[in-house]
Amino acid sequence: MSSSVSSIPSVLLNTGARMPILGLGTYKSVVPEVVHRAVDAALLAGYRAFDSAAAYQNEAAFGRALRELLPKHGLTREDVFITSKLDSKDQGEKAMEGALSSLSQLDLGYIDLYLIHWPGTDGLEVTDQRNSGNRAQSWATLEELHAQGKLKAIGVSNYTAAHMRELMQSCKVPPAVLQVEFHPQYIQTELRKVCEEYGVCFQAYSSLGKGQLITDPVVMEVAKNCERTSGQVLLRWAVQQGVPVIPKSSNPERIKDNARLFDFTLSDAGMDKLMALDCGRKYCRDAALVV
Repeated sequence: MSSSVSSIPSVLLNTGARMPILGLGTYKSVVPEVVHRAVDAALLAGYRAFDSAAAYQNEAAFGRALRELLPKHGLTREDVFITSKLDSKDQGEKAMEGALSSLSQLDLGYIDLYLIHWPGTDGLEVTDQRNSGNRAQSWATLEELHAQGKLKAIGVSNYTAAHMRELMQSCKVPPAVLQVEFHPQYIQTELRKVCEEYGVCFQAYSSLGKGQLITDPVVMEVAKNCERTSGQVLLRWAVQQGVPVIPKSSNPERIKDNARLFDFTLSDAGMDKLMALDCGRKYCRDAALVV
């Protein structure tokens, strides 16, 4: 049985809530049995944050797994932090329908953090000026559900610095989190400064560069020097900077390994070697073209 107290540190959001610095990513985990096994392993390893999305088509399986497993681990709904995201097909006029669907599918009473998944809209060209209006409409909908207490915190994903500045000029409630691709080859210095300026938590996804960075010679060298795996080093590199991570896995052993980030520290030399890998290399789709 897990303890309700986890050893995983947390970050303070601008809502006053705390979000664990490590969460389980669930992208590509769709089969209910696989989701159940992953959530069970994660809770046992001390995870208290879980990241889903309407686009992942696993909200129902994920919510069911949590409802079944929380009592087994001696936990309640309040002990976990759940993130989900608005599908870009629901951007704009359909945002209320999309967000309410996420709440219904998860069936956990409320969502701790709900993000606009993508700055564009499915079916529109990236250059279509309607993208901007749809984003604004989606945000107003999230603000409404936030005021009702159904979405405890709201935020965005894949927004650029320009998208963030646009949002900050029009929003009533500032975003609590920006979730974006972040790893040693894609450090996003400007975007991190924008988040710092606005008091927005900068959260990483694709911390391993879609697995490509696991075999990078520099990463492997740093890992060897501290007797850790490449994956642990890449995740530690982020959390050591105060950046939350959500590594995705459905493998119980890997889920456990990914949680072993808080009993070692990377040296300044190791951090510098990883920082020097920055080359603007992006492994996921680029939102920079979305107007």
